[in-house]
Amino acid sequence: MAEIKAFKGMRYTSEGGDLNTLVCPPYDIISDVQREEYVKENPYNIIRLELPKGGDERYREAGDTLKSWLDKDILACDGEESIYVYEMQFTANGAKNSLKGFVSLVKLVDFSEGIVLPHEETLSKAKQDRFNLMSETFCNFSQIYSLYMDEDGSVYGMVDGCSQGAPEMEVTDPDGTVHRMWCVSDKDVIAKVKAAFADKKLYIADGHHRYETALNFHRHLCAEGKAVPGDQSGYIAMMLVNMENPGLVVFPTHRMVRGLPEFNADRIAADCKAYFDISEAAKDDVQAALGKLYKDGKKAFAMYSGAGKFCVMTLRDEGAVKKLLPDMSEAYCGLDVSVLHSLVLERIFGIDKENMANQKNLTYTRSFDEAVEAVDKGAANCSFILNPTKVSEIRDVALASEKMPQKSTYFYPKLITGLVMNKFGDR
Repeated sequence: MAEIKAFKGMRYTSEGGDLNTLVCPPYDIISDVQREEYVKENPYNIIRLELPKGGDERYREAGDTLKSWLDKDILACDGEESIYVYEMQFTANGAKNSLKGFVSLVKLVDFSEGIVLPHEETLSKAKQDRFNLMSETFCNFSQIYSLYMDEDGSVYGMVDGCSQGAPEMEVTDPDGTVHRMWCVSDKDVIAKVKAAFADKKLYIADGHHRYETALNFHRHLCAEGKAVPGDQSGYIAMMLVNMENPGLVVFPTHRMVRGLPEFNADRIAADCKAYFDISEAAKDDVQAALGKLYKDGKKAFAMYSGAGKFCVMTLRDEGAVKKLLPDMSEAYCGLDVSVLHSLVLERIFGIDKENMANQKNLTYTRSFDEAVEAVDKGAANCSFILNPTKVSEIRDVALASEKMPQKSTYFYPKLITGLVMNKFGDR
């Protein structure tokens, strides 16, 4: 099944300065202002490679910058092939938490092979950007975040056992999350971990478009005669976490509906009564109300249309989506986001899948306050507040060879960029 491989990770040396000033969050959640702040604090910050700015030449400039930093020993590849144990300690939902996995290379395979499985649709605009960057740098600066089944905890036991001493790297991000990493080059340990994945599937939690882009880039190189199957370009760096890990945290991604010229909240609520039991909740109570429904296994979300008015919608017939989408699995039809998209956004609002993919009338946010403020300030007609998707639901949809609607999950915390990177070739 999944083929993993140790690699000689590219890492910062002491020449770059304090590691805390060299790393950054994922490129797609960084604003232009934040990017400039990172560069101002340390000109060697990884953001200059991961998110180059400028015109059409920005990708080539990133490639030139990477070569310069390697020549100046700001970055260097490890001498031994290793896997890299990665731990994050953080606070979520008011509780302290810890999550530990490991970074290795994983062989790129088509989703159709059923070895690496996606769980949600992607937005295509980022794929060309990542392809262009890879063409000039031949590098994965950040890791795909994936999950695997480890019912007996055997893999986690090996990983945990390799990370009991002081870490080689440790940084604290702006959210207060502590990121630690240990380099493991013991050949026996690596062989045992590799063997343990021979019968495992991987479920992508975050990084679908980067995975697809890496696979397309490897195929492009093979077609050009610049690579052959088995080359390192046929692998991608992944952070692998056991699905049973109690530290896994998934936040919901709320929906904001905008630009509907004839929006009428009362009419929408009335139409929704065909599928939902509806009750009202105040702003301070709505998340608790949704949380209780979540624990009770109910399919529910809340619509906010302004003036502090939240309509909590609880699905009355849990087979309603299946009746509309008989070819889709029970797992897909049972998702809160599938219920919202199929019964409300498409059927009642008239927002089709293409509209959603292009974010014409629908945008997304993890912030409850942003979802509310968008309505109060007139930037959105209404917002839908959701519960988080369960990890087991992610697994079941992926096993059914289906994809959730885009932006169905938000795994927290995000992996830091810049601790270890995969340099797989030269341009």
